[in-house]
Amino acid sequence: MNQVFTNDRHEAVREEVRAFAEQHVRPRVAQMEDSREVDHELSAAIARRGWIGATIPVEYGGMELGHLGKTIIIEELSRVSAAMGAMAQASQLGVAKILHFGTEAQRRRWLPPIATGNCLPTIAVTEPESGGHVLGMSGNAVRDGDHYILNARKVFVGNSHVGHVHGVVVRTGPGSKGLSAFLVEYDRPGVRLEPLDPTMGLHGFSFGEIVMENCRIPVENRLGQEGEGLDVAYSSSTLYGRPNLTAVALGIHQAIVEDTVDYCRQRRLYDAPIHEISSIKVRLGDMQSRLMTARLAAYHAVYLLDQGLPCDTELMNAKLVNVEFAIDSARAAMDIIGARGLQTRYRIERYLRDAYHVLAPAGTADIQRLRLAEAALNVDRGQWSARFSKEVRVRDSGLV
Repeated sequence: MNQVFTNDRHEAVREEVRAFAEQHVRPRVAQMEDSREVDHELSAAIARRGWIGATIPVEYGGMELGHLGKTIIIEELSRVSAAMGAMAQASQLGVAKILHFGTEAQRRRWLPPIATGNCLPTIAVTEPESGGHVLGMSGNAVRDGDHYILNARKVFVGNSHVGHVHGVVVRTGPGSKGLSAFLVEYDRPGVRLEPLDPTMGLHGFSFGEIVMENCRIPVENRLGQEGEGLDVAYSSSTLYGRPNLTAVALGIHQAIVEDTVDYCRQRRLYDAPIHEISSIKVRLGDMQSRLMTARLAAYHAVYLLDQGLPCDTELMNAKLVNVEFAIDSARAAMDIIGARGLQTRYRIERYLRDAYHVLAPAGTADIQRLRLAEAALNVDRGQWSARFSKEVRVRDSGLV
């Protein structure tokens, strides 16, 4: 399958990321699981590899490896630690708003340090009361001469406590055209972080709350025009959020299958490895089928994105298939391993916990199904992948 979608450069990056993950990430997973603390040092080390700049053009210092390359990077990190895969995807998600809506001055200012790992961006949209209903947000920005004064509370911000610049969407007016987006530096007066709440999974990843109180932001920090905040949020979620979380789920899924197969080879019953038992072999076959189907959906969707072709529907389906299939395979692994699956040393319980964390962001499974139903009914909502085809298409790099 890889030979259909990937080339030598993709596979070289895969080998590089896998080797780094095995050597530098895996030894720290147990500590992250036990402490549940954000691993700032490891996050910074991953960023310094240049991988956050996977989709950033070379003219800004990026890899220009495209969305397929980005998927491989996140997948390989997530195979070892979904928390570190989530860290990488959250900042790569933060790249989207600058690439698609930033001025040339904003691109020149922010993309080079992001590409070198000296700046981790985030995107902050969700609020405590409105949740996934973006138009229900109440955080606002009021124009004051050459500045805006921001007041907002944003929750479930990926990389909240390691990020350097937050892409914040708030209200500047009423209705769907009353949202605007801003770049807010982490150390700007009026910005503070709330303590992290313990979470079920993704230990080592910061997924927290940012508060802005009377925070003055210069006009040049606005992304796009006033009223384009909804576009910033939706396009970033569709073109980066969904494929990024798809990649996290795919990496988790790969680890589930590998670990379950290893267990079935080592565990013996009736003087034979348990994979000789037909019922267990059938379950392994189901897991392998789900993994192959999930990877096909993931790679195909981002391959189309890199080609500059309309693929919003494929991106939705890839997220739905990958997250649900990873959860299904984790549960099947639990059935095969039995009570041992509850023990942390077998890692299956961690994979299951981590997989549930990528279920809701960028739209729950039911949201993806609703959008897929609209596609079946030929409801035309427009496609972000078509609107930004020039920006997402991989250029002059031999990848398309």
